[in-house]
Amino acid sequence: MTKFSPEGTLYNTHENTAYLRSISTLTEALHEGRILEAKVRLCDTSHNMQLDLGGVKGIIPRSEGAIGIKEGIIRDIAIISRVNRPVCFIITGIDRDQNGNPFVIASRRLAQERCMHNYINELTPGDIIDAKITHLEQFGAFADIGCGIPSLLPIDAISVSRIDHPSRRLRTGMNIKAIVKSCDNGRICLTHKELLGTWQENADLFETGQTVRGIVRSVEDYGAFIELTPNLAGLSELRPDLKPGMQVSVFIKNIIPSKMKIKLIVIDTFESEPALEEPRYFYRGDRIEEFRYSPQGCSKEIITYF
Repeated sequence: MTKFSPEGTLYNTHENTAYLRSISTLTEALHEGRILEAKVRLCDTSHNMQLDLGGVKGIIPRSEGAIGIKEGIIRDIAIISRVNRPVCFIITGIDRDQNGNPFVIASRRLAQERCMHNYINELTPGDIIDAKITHLEQFGAFADIGCGIPSLLPIDAISVSRIDHPSRRLRTGMNIKAIVKSCDNGRICLTHKELLGTWQENADLFETGQTVRGIVRSVEDYGAFIELTPNLAGLSELRPDLKPGMQVSVFIKNIIPSKMKIKLIVIDTFESEPALEEPRYFYRGDRIEEFRYSPQGCSKEIITYF
């Protein structure tokens, strides 16, 4: 299986830059069928993408802008949203304008089809892949998993600790690792939380008696859930000033692996929003078959099979 990367990965590489250097190197890329990347300078009134190829004009016709555009399956927002961003493409021809100047004709659709055939269609649940967050919705995050092809990361699959919006964890343009959760006719659904560590791996970062920072994720009748890491939360007693999203400092009263519980006491509260941090991955392999979140000897088992 040939590995393909999210758009923007090739853009600043030496090899890509070398092919964009001149009309002769662009002609070489045409004969080799090479996938290249360049920034979209503008979309004209017909939604044809004009590429920034230095001194050579490049055009991706609207019908070649993405898989499904020509058939009406994909909306034109998939094209116009690429302005000032790198896109992948395969050169399909080199022509000359009325003044005799050469210009490149290219297809993003062909690059995406190659990615689908040689990479995405070969993925199976449990494969760990690179992805880049493209936009956020209330229900989850969309990520580019290769050549601009989108995949959904549902909000409940981002982390074990629950959040009210993906922006609590992710931002547009962030590069992440993700696990293929399911495959359905080329449509890939992702999960992320299994890479962020088990309950024990996260609990081992803390000790009873420490005072640490946390984030209030929910306030219930019986207490407040305080997130210590994206995959670990503890329970504190209620206080009238606690509200979701608030930063707090908490004293760790007890850590109980057999019950998968951490008892906390809120020491202080802070109104400021917590800074968004890069994901910390505990698992770094290329594939995972099983993720056991619950610790050994715990009365409750939480296991994900791929």
